Amino acid sequence: MISSALNSWFVANARDLPWRRDGFGAWGILVSEFMLQQTPVNRVIPRLEEWLTRWPTPASLAAVPPSEAVRAWSSLGYPRRALWLHAAAVQITQLHDGVVPSDLNDLLALTGIGDYTARAVAAFAYGHRHPVVDTNTRRVIARAIAGVGEPSPPSRGRDLDAMGALLPQSAQEAALFNAAIMELGAVVCTSRRPHCAVCPIRDDCAWRAADYPEYTGTRKTVQKKFAGSDRQVRGLIMAELRSTHRSVTDADIATLWSDAAQLRRALASLVADGLAIPADDGYTLPT
Repeated sequence: MISSALNSWFVANARDLPWRRDGFGAWGILVSEFMLQQTPVNRVIPRLEEWLTRWPTPASLAAVPPSEAVRAWSSLGYPRRALWLHAAAVQITQLHDGVVPSDLNDLLALTGIGDYTARAVAAFAYGHRHPVVDTNTRRVIARAIAGVGEPSPPSRGRDLDAMGALLPQSAQEAALFNAAIMELGAVVCTSRRPHCAVCPIRDDCAWRAADYPEYTGTRKTVQKKFAGSDRQVRGLIMAELRSTHRSVTDADIATLWSDAAQLRRALASLVADGLAIPADDGYTLPT
C-alpha cells in the first residue's frame, strides 16, 4: 500500500494552503472547492480570503443579491460558479440552519455541487471516509498502480473503485491520503515533467518499473485557445456588466467585440446561463 508513504511525505511536505489549516471550517472548504474548479491555486487564494472576509458564513452570502456574488467572483472565470455558490448558500441557510451539511446526499442536493465537491467537503471538512478523486489523483493512480503514463478519460465508478482500493481504513488516515495523493499529482507527479527522483513512492511505481512506456489509450479533448474564443467574448461582456449598477445597453455591448455574430452568440449564452438578465434598456446582472 502506498498510503503510509504518501501520508508521511504529505505531513512533512504539504504546501501551506488556507483550506488545510486547522479551524478553516466547512464553509471555507466549500467555497474553496467551488473556486478551485478549473482555476489555479495562486489565483484562488487572494479571492478566497476576500470572499470569506466579506461573507464568513452561508447566511451572510445568502443575504445579498446574487449579482454581488458575481461581481466578487471577478476574474476567476466560469462565473456560473458564483451563481451556484450563492444558490447553495441560500439552501444551506434555509434547509440546514446555516450549517454546511456533512452527508453526501445532502451535499449533492445543493446547487452546483457534484460528486467530487460533495466528497471533498465530507472528507476534508468533516473527516468522513470517502474516496475523493480529481485529475491529479487519477494521474498518480494511472502511473503508480496501472503502470501507464496518463489516465483514461474519467469514469466515476472505475475511478472511485480504484481510489477506494487504496484508501486506509482509518477515517483520519483516509482523509489525509485523499489530500496527499492530490498533492503528489500537483507538485511531483505532474502531467508533463514528473519529478520521479524526489517521489516518495518511486520504488513502488509501476510506470517507473516498466521504464515509462508511452501512453497509447484515449486522450481527453484539448480545450480550444482562450484568445478569440466565445469564452473571451463572454468574459468581456461579464466585465462590462460587473463594472456598473445600471443596465448595459446593446450599444455598449456592440463596442466590445468586432464580430457581431460571435458577440450575439456569447450574449445569448450568458442569458441562457442566468448571468445576463434582459431589462427594458439592456442587460443587468441577476438580482
